[in-house]
Amino acid sequence: MREPISRVVIAGGGTAGWMAAAVLSRTFTDTGMQIALVESPEIGTVGVGEATIPPILTLNRLLGLDEDELVRRTAATFKLGIEFKDWGNRGESYFHPFGTYGADTQGVDFHHHWLRLKRGDLAEYSLPTMAARQHRFTRPVDDPRHVHSRMAYALHFDAGLYAAYLRDLSVARGVSHVTGTIADVRMDDRGHVSTLTLTDGRELPGDLFIDCTGFRGLLIEGALNTGYESWADWLPMDRAVAMPTTSSGTPPPYTRATARKAGWHWRIPLQHRTGNGHVYCSSHVSDDEAAADLVASVEGQPLADPRFLRFKTGRRRKAWNGNVVSLGLASGFIEPLESTSIHLIQQGVVTLMSLFPDKRFDPATVDQYNRFMQREFESVRDFIILHYHLNRRTDSAFWTEMREMTVPDSLQHRLSLFADAGRVFTDAGELFTPTSWVAVMMGQGMVPGGHDPVADTLPAATMHAKLDQMRAVIERGVAAMPTHQAFIDAHCRTQVSAPGKVAA
Repeated sequence: MREPISRVVIAGGGTAGWMAAAVLSRTFTDTGMQIALVESPEIGTVGVGEATIPPILTLNRLLGLDEDELVRRTAATFKLGIEFKDWGNRGESYFHPFGTYGADTQGVDFHHHWLRLKRGDLAEYSLPTMAARQHRFTRPVDDPRHVHSRMAYALHFDAGLYAAYLRDLSVARGVSHVTGTIADVRMDDRGHVSTLTLTDGRELPGDLFIDCTGFRGLLIEGALNTGYESWADWLPMDRAVAMPTTSSGTPPPYTRATARKAGWHWRIPLQHRTGNGHVYCSSHVSDDEAAADLVASVEGQPLADPRFLRFKTGRRRKAWNGNVVSLGLASGFIEPLESTSIHLIQQGVVTLMSLFPDKRFDPATVDQYNRFMQREFESVRDFIILHYHLNRRTDSAFWTEMREMTVPDSLQHRLSLFADAGRVFTDAGELFTPTSWVAVMMGQGMVPGGHDPVADTLPAATMHAKLDQMRAVIERGVAAMPTHQAFIDAHCRTQVSAPGKVAA
C-alpha cells in the first residue's frame, strides 16, 4: 500500500543541507509534510566552494529568488567562465566560457567551420569570453535576434552567506531548524534509519533522511556502510589550503585557475573579498610548501590564516541507500576545478524531487536515482581528468605522471573522436556541452587531425563572410555592455563587508 512520506529529516546544514531544505519546503509547502534540519554548532562546514555554473540560475528561479537581492545578500559577483593559466604549458592561458562558440551552420557545430578556415582566435567567436577579457557584463535579453541573448553566466558568492540566505527562506516556509549534535542513529527492522538521537536526548524520527554530514557520511556510511569508490589513481589531489584576502581592484567576471608544481590555485572574486586556495597532491608537495606557495601568490591582504582541508576524490557506491539520500560531500567529492560541487548538490536534490518516494522506497526508483547520479559524477570526473591529462608541462614529476596515466575508457573514447576529426558527442542532459570540451581540449593544445567533412560543402568565401560577421556582431555586443563593476553598482551592490558581516 502506498503511504506518502510525512517526515523528512536533514542531517547537517551548510550549502547542501539548506539547499535541500529550500527545495523541499518550496515543493511541499501546502502538503503538511514536516521537514526538520539538524546541525551542530560544534561541527563547521567546509564553506570554500564559492564559484558556480549556469544551472544554479535555474535553481534560484525554482526557489523564487530575486537575483539582485541574492547577489546583495551573498556579496556575489557574476561569472562568465574560467581562465586557465599554465595548464597546457607554462606561460600559456585559455578561457573556458559559458555559452557557445559562434553559430552552428548547416547542422555542423561551429568549431568545425573554424577548424576548416582557421580564421582568427576561436575565443573571438565567444561573446562571454570577449566580455570577460574586457571585464564587461550584462544579463541576456529575451530576444533571439539580439546578440546579448547569447550571454550565459553563473555566480561567485560567499557560500556561508548563501547557506544562511537559504536557511532564512526555508525557516520562513516552515522548516524546523534544530540545533544539536547527533549522538546515535537508530535503525528499524528493515535496516532503514528510523530516528536520530541528539546528545541532549532529543529524538528526531523520520521517514526519509537526507545525509548532509560532510565527508564522514554519518548516515550513509556510518549507519549503512554503503562503501566508497576512490578515484585517487586518476585524481590524486587530496588536500587544499584556503585563505581569503581583501579585494584588489574591481572584480573580474570570471574565476581563475592557475596550475602550480603539484596542483593549482583558485582565485574567486567577491564584492567584499577574494577567495584564494591551493588544491594539491600531498605526495608531491608538503602542507607547509603548499601554504607558502599560496601566501606568496595572493593579491590583497590576508583576512584569515590558511585553513587546511583533506579529502579523497570519489563517490559513495550508492548515493541513495534504503531511506537515506546523501548530498554534498556525504555523497562524494570531485575537486573544485570546474566549480561542480554545488551543482552536484543541486542535481541530487532536483533528481530526488523527480523520483520522490513513498514509504515503500521502491527499489527501481532508488536504482534509477543511483544510476543517474553515478553518470553525473563519472561525467564530471572525466572532464576534470581531461585538464590534467592534456598538460604539456615538463617541470615536475607530478605533471609527467598525470600526462602519462591511463585514463578511463569513457574519456579515452572522447579523446579519440576529437583527435580524429574534432568530433564531440554528449548525451542528452549531460552537464558539460561540446563548447566546454572544445575549449579545454583546444585550449591545452590538442589539435584534431581534421574536421567534419560536411563543413566543406559550404563555399569557403561564404563561410569567411559569416565568420567576419559573427566577430563584428560580438565586438559591438561587448562594446554595448557596461563594465562588470558598473553593472553591480547599478543593480546589486552589497552591504556585506569583509570578513562577512553586514555593514551598519
